[in-house]
Amino acid sequence: MRKEGTNAMKRKISTLKGLSPVCLVLILLASALILALPALAAPRKPVPVPTAPQDMTFTGLRGVQYCEIWLLSGTPATGIVGNYYNTSNLNNKADKMNTCPSDLWAKVNAKALKAEYDVTTVYKNGPRGWTMDSLTIPVGPVQTFEGLKTRWMGKGVLPKGAKFKGGVEPYKSLKSHRKSTFIFLKGKPVFILEDPEHTPWVMQAYSKIIDPNLTYDSLKNLGAKLKLPPGWKYRVVVLPKDLVISTPQGYNWIVQDNLQNTYDACKGGASNYIP
Repeated sequence: MRKEGTNAMKRKISTLKGLSPVCLVLILLASALILALPALAAPRKPVPVPTAPQDMTFTGLRGVQYCEIWLLSGTPATGIVGNYYNTSNLNNKADKMNTCPSDLWAKVNAKALKAEYDVTTVYKNGPRGWTMDSLTIPVGPVQTFEGLKTRWMGKGVLPKGAKFKGGVEPYKSLKSHRKSTFIFLKGKPVFILEDPEHTPWVMQAYSKIIDPNLTYDSLKNLGAKLKLPPGWKYRVVVLPKDLVISTPQGYNWIVQDNLQNTYDACKGGASNYIP
């Protein structure tokens, strides 16, 4: 075997000796180009965060379906930050109650977006449905991801040590940095998680990611499906007056349950009263 390898090497050297200097130079240049191709690949795009987001008010939201694309950077050791892009009031010519048609959503490729943008992870957050009646929030210009129209709506900041594996850890709070005002109208139901400190967390949106059969109408019985930690409760309240949840500090605390439904905390002056 060793003799055959030596003979093969001698034949390759003999072949190269028979080539003209010009051919040898071309072969060397081609080899160098092949090795350099990875370094010559186009740099990944920066995350498109708007410099001057503009306030926009969305009305008639209760039960409207939407999706979000999260572009995430960082690690549990440094802290993970995710900018999110929401489909509300877009992609809905066919159905005003659905801003995330399944055919468009299916075309969004998280791996392709990760290769395109300078991020560590891309997460498809949806389909989801709003449980509030109106929302006022600064948004960015329309940003299209593989045919799906969205707008930047804010960023989520996970504390150091927190992991992001197909979503945030259930019943672990995180800061959502946005300047938003949610309005839940008098006489309408709100869906509440209550933690062991008796802080109410009001559902802003339900998720169809884990349970595709979950609907707005089924939320009144959601408690039977939740895996609540000790001391947590789920309850439904019909509002005696309009409930307003805002972000006086430029962020609010949010939490998700084990089905990835999302809730905002009524604490720190974030709500006009405690439901």
